[in-house]
Amino acid sequence: FRMQVSVLDCLDCGNCADVCPGNPKKGGKALAMKAFETQLAEAPNWEYCTNKVSSKQHLVDINSNVKNSQFATPLFEFSGACSGCGETPYVKLISQLFGDRQMVANATGCSSIYSGSVPSTPYTKNEKGQGPAWANSLFEDFCEYGLGMQLANEKLRERIVKLMNEAIADAQTPADYKEVFSEWIANKNDAAKSKELAEKIIPMVEAVKGKCDICKGIYELKQYLVKRSQWIIGGDGASYDIGYGGLDHVIASGKDVNIFVIDTEVYSNTGGQSSKATPVGAIAKFAASGKRIRKKDLGLMATTYGYVYVAQIAMGADQAQTLKAFREAEAYPGPSLIIAYAPCINHGLKAGMGKSQAEEESAVKCGYWHLWRYNPALEAEGKNPFILDSKEPEWSGFQNFLKGEVRYTSLLKQYPAEAGELFQVAEDNAKWRYNNYKRLANQVWEK
Repeated sequence: FRMQVSVLDCLDCGNCADVCPGNPKKGGKALAMKAFETQLAEAPNWEYCTNKVSSKQHLVDINSNVKNSQFATPLFEFSGACSGCGETPYVKLISQLFGDRQMVANATGCSSIYSGSVPSTPYTKNEKGQGPAWANSLFEDFCEYGLGMQLANEKLRERIVKLMNEAIADAQTPADYKEVFSEWIANKNDAAKSKELAEKIIPMVEAVKGKCDICKGIYELKQYLVKRSQWIIGGDGASYDIGYGGLDHVIASGKDVNIFVIDTEVYSNTGGQSSKATPVGAIAKFAASGKRIRKKDLGLMATTYGYVYVAQIAMGADQAQTLKAFREAEAYPGPSLIIAYAPCINHGLKAGMGKSQAEEESAVKCGYWHLWRYNPALEAEGKNPFILDSKEPEWSGFQNFLKGEVRYTSLLKQYPAEAGELFQVAEDNAKWRYNNYKRLANQVWEK
């Protein structure tokens, strides 16, 4: 296979080359950063690949591992996000896994700006014309907006079930129609099966819609035959703070929606104000002398419902865990909440945003951020639903991690004595949280 770069769309962050796992003994990395002028000859190659080469993702199981997932065509590409943005790689991955049947309700914030700035959008479609359907709501009601999408979809699918049951009960309905309708009703919430059956049903009902009102009704609702993947996307400002009441209402509903929280630990789009996701010791607007209150544990709060799938991820630290969390959340027949660590220009990474993926790895390695999953489906099997994916942190690196970001070192310059105290509190809080996760992961579980 070939990795073809679109040089005219590259934002020059360098993350791809930085994390490329090439072996120097076997010719080095597959990706390397070169001056723009030297790579212009690659532009026609990109045009050829996009116009002449078809997607080959059907040749591999894109859900089986990280490598295979990246053979899937991204249906989110070339956004206007900051160079090195920690948010967009997650959004791209969701589009690769579920984009052909994805619905998105997006909170206002960075993710809405780079996802839908008129007259362009980074969301696109595949060769069949299928792609994410995206819409943006307000800062404070994005979860309710997404829930409304899901409820509308459920009602329209209920109408299809009603029509199919009428056809099945009709003695004049051919046996092959009854069979495929019955199969769809039984498997309508199975993504792969509903897609397979939709390809059979649509031409069947289209052929007779002129003389059968039931088939005409099903044909008019054909776009709802495939199980939709409902995603609700927002930042920590919307999810932890202003829109939290709505988020809580939606996960409490028990409906099959997937909420994706991109945690930059500040209000990124409005200039880096402090949120409930901001940790102790970090400088942000409205916390100029360092945040004094510990970070809200949104994920753990959601687990108390007992029927909400929850995961905390960091792609740069564990790509396999990230992929597994997205797959499990989407497959779970109920509400899911995924919280992703995303480095931001507001953090002031001293290594630069070209190291944002490496920063995620460092955050997990030193214990600043933790990886875990809470899967209620395991409880039915008599297993502990809480899985701690992080290894025991190397706590000796925690303070150095903080000193690698300007949002922390600014406090050290202005108030060195207070900074030392707050940084220690931040580390103590991280240890407290990790030890709590360990207790949850090690508890004996019984049905």
